[in-house]
Amino acid sequence: MKNTKMPPAVCFYFQVHQPYRLKDLRITDVGTMNSAYFDIEKNRSVFRKVAEKCYLPANALMLDLLERHKDFRIAYSLSGVFLDQCREYGEDVLESFRALVQTGRVELLGETYYHSLSAVFSLSEFCEQVSKHSEKIRSLFGVVPTVFRNTELIYNNEIANIVRLLGFKGILAEGVDRLLAGRSPNVVYRAPTFDFPLDWQATIKRYRIHSRPLKTISVLLKNYRLSDDIAFRFSDKSWVGHPLMSNVFAEWVSASEGSTVNLFMDYETFGEHQWAETGIFEFLRHLPAAFKTSGIATKNPSEVVRSSVKKLQDTLDAHHLISWADTERDLSAWRSNYLQEAALTGIYALEPAVKTIGDPVLLDIWRKLQTSDHFYYLCTKYWNDGDVHKYFSPYESPFEAYRRFSHALADLKLIIERALELVHKTSHS
Repeated sequence: MKNTKMPPAVCFYFQVHQPYRLKDLRITDVGTMNSAYFDIEKNRSVFRKVAEKCYLPANALMLDLLERHKDFRIAYSLSGVFLDQCREYGEDVLESFRALVQTGRVELLGETYYHSLSAVFSLSEFCEQVSKHSEKIRSLFGVVPTVFRNTELIYNNEIANIVRLLGFKGILAEGVDRLLAGRSPNVVYRAPTFDFPLDWQATIKRYRIHSRPLKTISVLLKNYRLSDDIAFRFSDKSWVGHPLMSNVFAEWVSASEGSTVNLFMDYETFGEHQWAETGIFEFLRHLPAAFKTSGIATKNPSEVVRSSVKKLQDTLDAHHLISWADTERDLSAWRSNYLQEAALTGIYALEPAVKTIGDPVLLDIWRKLQTSDHFYYLCTKYWNDGDVHKYFSPYESPFEAYRRFSHALADLKLIIERALELVHKTSHS
């Protein structure tokens, strides 16, 4: 009998982010830096290198694919600090993303402006950053995100419901095996709904992005096996699937169960992590045609949510925090040693004081030090995860990363203490 199973659709999502890397700060610099913590030349150099290897050629290819395949869809999340660096080092990159959005078939997702871990540490800070990011996307691109992607796909029930009450219709998460318990990641799930304390509700309402929150929020899960075939295994000559061809990958997707295969990955996969010499751009160039031949449609996240919202039956019940990082897919990439805990505790302890002062420049600097990359560089794991952390870190070791961060934190703390004294003197004069 002929197989009449409809192949699943594909939802492509790409994370685009660059942190502000720190200067070589010495202990003797503490008290003298005046918040000049970031290595401008290093940040410019890295941004331009990645722009030439990934952002510009990948965006040009994506624009060509969108023009040649009118049913092709893709989605991006552009961190606020990435967009700030576009303004500083890469207006050409920003314009290339604008051209993609103007096709009407590229979706931009919401996230925390500073790619931070604020969802774990501070409700008010998380809501402020999400609101600030949505406003940035609206001002630069003329659209307001309706689907949310938290930093590094960090997710649990609580985060899902905060995002729901902010007005988002969907949220992205990792398809963690222990959470799925044998179920497919290729199905749209719903998060369990519950009520927050009244003070939490008031905080969330203050920063609401969309006026009418839904009663439930859809959860789109990354198919990490198929995503990682592109993001991590593509150039591995020892991998049984090497060399990966577009038509073969389309066959793998077509054979998958479920309604939508969510392919989520860093955008730097194209040209930076997988160099052009690996054939990654040619693979991507032929992928939409291969999908079409296999009867596979591409959808952006809001389309997936919209098409499935009335069919949501299965609940994804995530009591513990998950992410897309490392083999554990939890928060251990950022919270597995004393260095990380000390740095995280230190930066978030400054929140009441820095917000009392109300200086927007000081607030921006404090928030740049919240970027999750700073704590990722402090990870001391070994084996495969350790190699990945080392690959992404601009520093020689986690201890060098901590030295720079702790000195910046100490200097910032002194500035905040002095500014707070001035605020108190002014208010009592």
